[in-house]
Amino acid sequence: MRILIAGASGAIGRALVPRLRANQHDVFALTQSRDSAAVLKALSAEPVIADALDAAAVKTAVGEIRPDAVINELTSLPRHYTPADMKAAEERDRKVRTEGNINLLAVLRDAGVRRYVLQSSGFWYAPGPGLADESVPLISSASRGVEASARTYQELEARASATPGIEFVALRYGFFYGPGTWYTREGDMGDQVRQQKVPIIGEGQGVYSFVHIDDAARATTAALECPPGAYNIVDGNPSPQHVWLTAFARAAGAAAPPRVTEEEALRTSGPDAVYYATRLRGASYEKARRELGFRPRPLEWIEANARGRA
Repeated sequence: MRILIAGASGAIGRALVPRLRANQHDVFALTQSRDSAAVLKALSAEPVIADALDAAAVKTAVGEIRPDAVINELTSLPRHYTPADMKAAEERDRKVRTEGNINLLAVLRDAGVRRYVLQSSGFWYAPGPGLADESVPLISSASRGVEASARTYQELEARASATPGIEFVALRYGFFYGPGTWYTREGDMGDQVRQQKVPIIGEGQGVYSFVHIDDAARATTAALECPPGAYNIVDGNPSPQHVWLTAFARAAGAAAPPRVTEEEALRTSGPDAVYYATRLRGASYEKARRELGFRPRPLEWIEANARGRA
């Protein structure tokens, strides 16, 4: 199969390209950076130099490649996961996701593309009891940043769903962890935890769904053949903030995370951080297990923490 990946130089793209090549797919990688092109070529993808925000360039690239499937992993996220960096990247990231999605969708039918796989989110579900399946709506009322992010994903999925002539798959990933992501012992989140910069807020009951970057790549490969629709690509045991953060700190060789009240966190970190830590809802991977054969590994920090207590 001929596959075009938009956003192939990101963490998920770098894990995905080798897996697709191992499955004998021809992989083309849309990138605007010649530095990224060299990295992608080393991974055995064929770089295609074009800006996803340039509609004419996207049309030309997709029309020349005529792929069987397009995988949209477009993001513009900061190198470091801090409130200031995330705030600064917010508008650019939204622009890349929304306009890139529009430009890709506009050319799929004429280029004969059969399947469109879109990066979506598995951690913006509306509050409620238990883990959310794919039928649960995304958040409609929350802190400003959380609400805006949920609305972006709603718009991405709605536009793709309304595009005729394609098989659309939305992959609602959890928070990525593993090589090349923020959530590693040696990486950005590990450093912040060791510096005591990531507190448990209130009771820390917000439930996080993670997914290892390699498991996400495996699920994305399977999504080339699955029934169209939305799938939660998340770990099998979503954990409250106070559980996973404590386990992560231990695995990273850090002291136990500090604790702050919600009122303190509102003043120092803002309402979005409080929402994450106290109201986030975990997601169920049951549909992906059933339809994609998805079997995510246990979250490694929780597993390591359990072994340490044994």
